[in-house]
Formats: sequence, structure tokens, C-alpha cells
Amino acid sequence: MISCQESNNIIYIETQLIQAAIRTTGCVSGVMAGSFRDKKTGISDPGFGLHVMDFLLTPGWRKDGYSRNRMHHGNLPKHFVEGPQLCIQAKRLDYAIVRGANYLAVKQWFIFTKPGEGYQAGSRWEQTLLFLPDTRYFLSSESIVSVNDVGTLFYRIDMPGHLKHNRGDTFHQVYLSYYGLIGAKEFLTDFPPDKRFFYKRKESDSPDQFIRAYQLRAGEDLSVWLTGMTLDPAIPCEAWCHQRDYVCFIQENHGRSVTKGETFGAAYIIGYFDSIDEMNRVYDDYRGVKYIGVDSGRFTLLDKIPQTTK
Repeated sequence: MISCQESNNIIYIETQLIQAAIRTTGCVSGVMAGSFRDKKTGISDPGFGLHVMDFLLTPGWRKDGYSRNRMHHGNLPKHFVEGPQLCIQAKRLDYAIVRGANYLAVKQWFIFTKPGEGYQAGSRWEQTLLFLPDTRYFLSSESIVSVNDVGTLFYRIDMPGHLKHNRGDTFHQVYLSYYGLIGAKEFLTDFPPDKRFFYKRKESDSPDQFIRAYQLRAGEDLSVWLTGMTLDPAIPCEAWCHQRDYVCFIQENHGRSVTKGETFGAAYIIGYFDSIDEMNRVYDDYRGVKYIGVDSGRFTLLDKIPQTTK
């Protein structure tokens, strides 16, 4: 069984194995900070939220308010296509709760309102969070319908989510499938995103998997991995894992030409795992999924992004 309650603009969800909450006002998109709880270990996420959405970008510097602070954004020239920064500036999301015989889904959507110079506003973002009764993870996807022609368009998310800590007190290590294991001691001092553990897609050589995870301290003798998997490893174009008061897990997706009316996006698994081997097995079960559809009491996992969305 999956329970769902709404109170004070927050949707509370509980399954046999996890608990989560989703805000519809305030700091929005994804799962609310600190609310994603693993019943097996009792641990909750120590960050700012999971699968959080920011804005649409394209390469190149402009004087448009995008910070050139090296420690925050590195020497990675970018400018805005559309905003606002959805997670902290949208303030409210429309939503629908969809129930099926073996799942519960929450859909949220937003129309971008702030165009960058030379662009129109009006692209539509939609996110689906899919909860199953007997897993320690949930599935999620987003799709974006562009109102602009852009030579290289990408969007920024937190995946799985940023990691708060005080000199490594909340986690043992980080795992990046495209890099390997990284001990907590590597994140004791700040460094920019393009200095260490930086991922940039090579079109001719996509990784076999795209998994980003951190092993949390779940008690004196317990630990568990909080994991974000992008189920098509060719979709991420850039990914950061750097220290800036917290471990920053920004991920940028797509990074390709987009025409007006085109829809693009990605799908993910976010949840708790006991081992990297378990992550790999689950990844292989869902490999290639790009979109979650929910309709008529059932859900579908698609390997293509539908070019029309409701």
C-alpha cells in the first residue's frame, strides 16, 4: 500500500520502505529536503532536496546575472535561455496526484517566464515522481517542450541532490560510475567544479552507466548509499561533484540542438541501496528509460520522449 496525504501545500507519501514529501509552494520541484527517509536504516537525506530543477542554459558568457564566481561555477562560460531558477523562484507549481493499482505518481509542471536576451519565455517543464509499494527507491522523469530554436540547449538539475556535511560527518565516500570511489576527506576544502571529479560528455564514448551516489553514515555500524541514476547514460552532458560549503551534485542534461516545439528530457532512479552491486543490478533492469507515462490507472516506462505532452 502507498499512503498519500496533503497538508499545508505539502504532499506526504509513505510506502512499506520509504517516506517522502513534495512541496507545491515555496522551494519546489523534486522531493523536499530532509523528507526522504529509508525505513530500513532510519536515515534521511542530508541535503537541499532530490531531483531539483533549475533553469535552461546555453554556452557562452553574457552579462545576464549568471555568476562568474569561480568556486561556484568554474571557468565554464554559460548564459540563461529561460528562467527563473525554478526551485527557489517559481514559488508555486501546478500538480496532479495519479493513483494506480500498484503505484502512486505526482506530476508537477511550470511554464518558464523569464527569457534570456534574444529568446522567448514559455517553454514547459513537467516532472513525474513515481512511487512503488515495495522499493527503497522512486523513479522520476522530466520533459521540457522548448519554445526556442537553440544551437546547444541544456538544463540544470541536482542529481541525486547536494550533500550537506561538516568535515565529512554525514558520509563515508562518494561513488561516480564514470570515475570511481572518492573518500570524504577529498571534500574538506572548497574547490571549483572543473578542477576535480568533473564530467564532460564525449559524443563518441558515452559511459555504460551514469550513477552518482554517496554512502551515508546511518549509525555506528550502519551505512547506506543514497543514489541517483540517469537511465540513459548518453543524456548528461556535464556533471559536477565539488565542494562549496557542501558537496555540489549539479548535473546538466541534453546539450544538443533544439528546435521550437521539440520535447526533450530524461528519466532517473533515486533511492537507497546497500551496495554498488545492487545499484548496478537495478540500473540494468531499467537501462534506457527516458520517460515515465502515467494514465488510465497504469504507468509506462518509455525509451523515447513523446513529442507531445499534456
